[in-house]
Amino acid sequence: MTDGQCSTIRTPSNGKLPSDRFNSSLYNDGMAGRLIAIGDIHGCATALERLIEAIAPRAEDTLVTLGDYVDRGPDSKGVIDRLIDLQQQCRLVALQGNHEEMMLDVVRDHQPYESWLRYGGVDTLDSYGFVGDLSVIPPSHFAFFESMVDYYETDTHFFVHANYDPVLPLEETDTYTLRWLKLSQFVPAPHFSGKRAVVGHTHDRGGEIFDVGHLVCLDTYCYGGQWLTAMDVKTGQVWQASQQGRLRERAGQSGDR
Repeated sequence: MTDGQCSTIRTPSNGKLPSDRFNSSLYNDGMAGRLIAIGDIHGCATALERLIEAIAPRAEDTLVTLGDYVDRGPDSKGVIDRLIDLQQQCRLVALQGNHEEMMLDVVRDHQPYESWLRYGGVDTLDSYGFVGDLSVIPPSHFAFFESMVDYYETDTHFFVHANYDPVLPLEETDTYTLRWLKLSQFVPAPHFSGKRAVVGHTHDRGGEIFDVGHLVCLDTYCYGGQWLTAMDVKTGQVWQASQQGRLRERAGQSGDR
């Protein structure tokens, strides 16, 4: 496996979890660069582009995107295009969110579409120029969706879209917990592994990071007018960009540009 490539692992729609659905050692060995997580993007391609410009990823960096790339924001197609391009700049680990699950249930597995459309699917289809033919979604995008994984682990951190069970290994945790369970429903205790959890999914309407020490949530409500957030989990450095392309001033860091 070369830099900029993710393993292709299909997560079954029946919710059952194969024991080999992600081998984190593929990314742990020799990790020398930065380890950066990016919160829920939700179609905010302008904010994503501005954030990537500020981060300036290098080949040795690992970027973990926490899921929910599509729906609600104006340019889901542009987000996926940019993430595919990003695979050529650095190591990209793309987690699957509940919105990708809803989308794939419809466009790949031909399940009923009403629920997806109610929660942002119309915005996603509009971004692809959909007029009744799903062939507008290019094969490269389906390949990207098939590359998504449910979790990622290092020696010190683990990354999931939504939540975790503090007493279970991630490979034994059900997909509802990993993709759907909000922190407003359940704030878990520290994980038995002692690793710090990095999650998204539960947005903060004020655009602030939720940090309780053993867990940090980076969903800062970009599609709702707030910020898209990235964090270097080794150093704590934070970048935030708005859908208008503005970088947020943070204490001890460079100001708005």
